[in-house]
Amino acid sequence: MTKTEIIKGQCKQLRLPTIANGINDVVNKAEKEKITYLEFLNRLLNSEISQRMEKDKERRQKHARLPLSYNLDLYDFTSENSISQQELKQLRELKWLEQNYNVILMGPSGTGKTYIAAGLCFDAVDQGYRAYFQTMESLVKVLKMKDITRNAATEYKRIMNAHLLIIDDIMMFPVTHEDAVAFFNLINELHDKTSLVITTNKSPKEWADVLKDTVLTTAILDRILYRCEIIKLSGKSYRMQNRKTIFEKVKNKNNQDEVMYS
Repeated sequence: MTKTEIIKGQCKQLRLPTIANGINDVVNKAEKEKITYLEFLNRLLNSEISQRMEKDKERRQKHARLPLSYNLDLYDFTSENSISQQELKQLRELKWLEQNYNVILMGPSGTGKTYIAAGLCFDAVDQGYRAYFQTMESLVKVLKMKDITRNAATEYKRIMNAHLLIIDDIMMFPVTHEDAVAFFNLINELHDKTSLVITTNKSPKEWADVLKDTVLTTAILDRILYRCEIIKLSGKSYRMQNRKTIFEKVKNKNNQDEVMYS
């Protein structure tokens, strides 16, 4: 057995697979460049660290459960809403996350709330944070099932250890009193520990109508709004403005789009 094979075996015992798999290339390059022993060791360890960081990032992206669209580099600032390039840039810097601030994105359907929230979730994961995207409906299911199924228990544990939790479409649908209490307990546990990004088409004052409990609603809002930026989005639905059609569009004599039926 050669020394290289021995070292590969030792690396596998120490769970250093990247060094084991890449040692030949590193050794050959080191011999050509005639680097020092310290530089050689540094390159070996850096290769292992880089690979582990990449795998950890991939794992966090998988657990984040992002929707299909989330790349804020492609955000369309020509759409009719109330967020500016400067505001989005500041949000993407994530300084508010470091200060345990919450963000509420409030506005009608189609104004980009979910897209922005998912994009911030992706940015947080990309920068090393544990961030998770949940709809209000899926979050309620997790809270219901966390003491019953292993999957829900695992998901709940991730949420409790998160740096950032996205709650999409909060208070869109009626919530039972039992679920409202469970939701309050979650918010209370996360308060001052985990930042929230919330999307909603209802103002905080309207949440009481959904929860049907003014006292509980006040307690939830008290914790969410303690450190919170509310961003109001307005304008027409981006989806409706850019609605797709199966028919071919042609220009009429007034240079306007018409749908051609055939």
